[in-house]
Amino acid sequence: MKEGFDLEALIDSLAVSLRRQLDSEEISRPALVGIRTGGVWIADRLKTLLRLTEPLGELNIAFYRDDFSRIGIHPTVEPSSLPFDVDNRDLILVDDILYTGRTVRAAMNEIFDYGRPRSIRLVVLFERGGRELPIQADIVGAHLKLKPREHAKLTGPEPLALEIHRGRN
Repeated sequence: MKEGFDLEALIDSLAVSLRRQLDSEEISRPALVGIRTGGVWIADRLKTLLRLTEPLGELNIAFYRDDFSRIGIHPTVEPSSLPFDVDNRDLILVDDILYTGRTVRAAMNEIFDYGRPRSIRLVVLFERGGRELPIQADIVGAHLKLKPREHAKLTGPEPLALEIHRGRN
């Protein structure tokens, strides 16, 4: 089931809020890092809207998941790519939906394997309840109110769409 959010307007709003925050903190050379796959789609749009010239970083956190030993890995996992020096950089970590916090934790673990950033800000298109770890976004596009057994998934990249799936009772 597709939901009625104007995703491009939400991303525009994320860009405005992010630009405001970066300017107020005098951060002139941020590097965007998207978490595959939805976070990369959003980060790519933010890069264009913010007119950033630094290459986009892409994280595939499959090997960093805390449930890796239980669920295994998909046979076509592509490696992460951070085509810039992470040390002492201000990073903008981008994901589509913040839920338990475990994906973001895994992403930060992987980032620190590349080096020690000066700061990491988290930008998410959607935030929903159900946090299992004390992780919160710095900038949120919208809050999702889902019923028990409902799950949200961003599809795309063209066009971007939010789908709500209802699990079995």
